[in-house]
Amino acid sequence: MTPADMTFPPKSAHAAEIPPELETVLARVCAEAGLDHRGARLLRFVNNGVFLLREHPVVVRIVLSPSLAYRADNVVEVARWLAEHDVDSVRLYPGISQPVRVGRHVATLWEEVSDSGVEPTGYDLGKLLRELHSLGEPPSVPEWQPMGDARRRLAEGEGELDRADRDFLKRHCDDVEQRLSELEFVLPRSAVHGDAHLGNVIVGPNGPVLCDFDSLCAGPPEWDLTPMAVGYLRLGRSPLAYRQLVEAYGFDVTDWPGFPVLRDLRELKITMSVLPNLRGNPGIADEFYRRLSSMRERDFTVRWFPYR
Repeated sequence: MTPADMTFPPKSAHAAEIPPELETVLARVCAEAGLDHRGARLLRFVNNGVFLLREHPVVVRIVLSPSLAYRADNVVEVARWLAEHDVDSVRLYPGISQPVRVGRHVATLWEEVSDSGVEPTGYDLGKLLRELHSLGEPPSVPEWQPMGDARRRLAEGEGELDRADRDFLKRHCDDVEQRLSELEFVLPRSAVHGDAHLGNVIVGPNGPVLCDFDSLCAGPPEWDLTPMAVGYLRLGRSPLAYRQLVEAYGFDVTDWPGFPVLRDLRELKITMSVLPNLRGNPGIADEFYRRLSSMRERDFTVRWFPYR
């Protein structure tokens, strides 16, 4: 969960109407939890529908892509494991059985973290990752499967693409997967957040906390250091924030020979993340095809912009 997912009023939230079907699901999820959904604010509508309830300090995350619904059980187990180890992280809303299933939809509910008004830094993320990685491998999480979600999203979104684009992405997945199999990682295996960037750090009243456990698994810590590097190299994020991360964590993944492979993997995943909802959210299509073109041409000078 990004700060926009977990705080109110969110700094990056934008006005958005709730699709009728999603509002119906939200109402049923809240009814299961004994909460009032009326007046909820839609904060995100990409891979999850994320809401802040008006009447309760609770954030509701509804999985939008059926191919990703399986992750909700893992998210709940991970959140409980992190709480048991007193890791600085967001907490599940207590007192209900989670995840909540409503028809084909799956949701998780979280305690809101009040916005302190302080922006997270690379130092914050570096310290949180060191804390997470120091725990070693958790007992009940999946193995890192770097191409799994990408291939699932491609399969689910095939109808959104023409044949040339679909074939290119399949070939690119194959190429990256082969190169990944040849990597020799240098850091000890551990719990891996899987999507570690400043958007998944919230600075609350008691300090920074880690959020969004959709991708948490057991694997190479180098993967957790890659998003921030790709953020400044491809998305124009602050190089200072990345230097802070390196200083706090003590390892610069861009100096590691395997980084180009992890960069390709990260760019592939963040590009294909919207595929299942491409047609239902036409505002992201232009950016998707910009990214696809630069990937095809191997043009690393093209700046990407966040999906909106």
